[in-house]
Amino acid sequence: MRIARFSIDGNVAFGVVEGEPSDQGGPVVDIIKGHPFAEFERSGQKIPLSKVRLLPPVLPNKVIGIGRNYAEHAAELGNEVPDVPVVFFKPSTSVIGPGDPVAYPSFSSEVHHEAELAVVIGRMCREVPRERVADVILGYTCGNDITARDAQRREKQWARAKGFDASCPLGPWVETGIDLERAGDLAIMCTVNGEQRQLGRTSEMVRSIEDLIVHITEAMTLLPGDVVLTGTPAGVGPLTVGDEVAVTIEGIGTLTNKVIKRG
Repeated sequence: MRIARFSIDGNVAFGVVEGEPSDQGGPVVDIIKGHPFAEFERSGQKIPLSKVRLLPPVLPNKVIGIGRNYAEHAAELGNEVPDVPVVFFKPSTSVIGPGDPVAYPSFSSEVHHEAELAVVIGRMCREVPRERVADVILGYTCGNDITARDAQRREKQWARAKGFDASCPLGPWVETGIDLERAGDLAIMCTVNGEQRQLGRTSEMVRSIEDLIVHITEAMTLLPGDVVLTGTPAGVGPLTVGDEVAVTIEGIGTLTNKVIKRG
């Protein structure tokens, strides 16, 4: 199912998105009782999706990014595939939702898009064995690991380059109906102003979702709502003020954001 977090009339709630744009009246959101990290009931109170504002589908305690997990992407930036996963963090203040603006950071003149499959953690976990990885995943959403590439090169570490405000769009919802095997071979695409920039499949990842969760949880506890960004395929490129950037992942949906000048 597609679980969305949304606001309406100043209230924030979770709901299950039902239907497709082609349906008469369009999709609706069935508000749930409780939250998606435990058993919940559908209320039966349904609101047209067009009447709500979609928010980031979760509010993560932490976003864990994985660098250079697609060989062609590593090569296009002149890097080799590392011997072990490159792990970095994006703070909670970097997270925005579908339709929210990406404010171009003042310290950069070269901001890139990076379309990524985002894994949403469903329960507290540590030292997860490979055979239990599926048990700790709530579902998947679209992510855009927006990066100040010049700052990344200049500063040698990635905290500012990947952690600035609004650098982590997530959404439009969490899809829970995808199993690990299918998640390992999904089409992922990024467009800018309707023009295709990135196109790949998650099967091209150097290290699988299982590999990443095992590696990360050897070191740290993951909490419900935490997000793991699994890396980006080749084709990353610059964004400018006014651009509309969209990440589409097979079986999940499309995440769209517009780049604006920072006020």
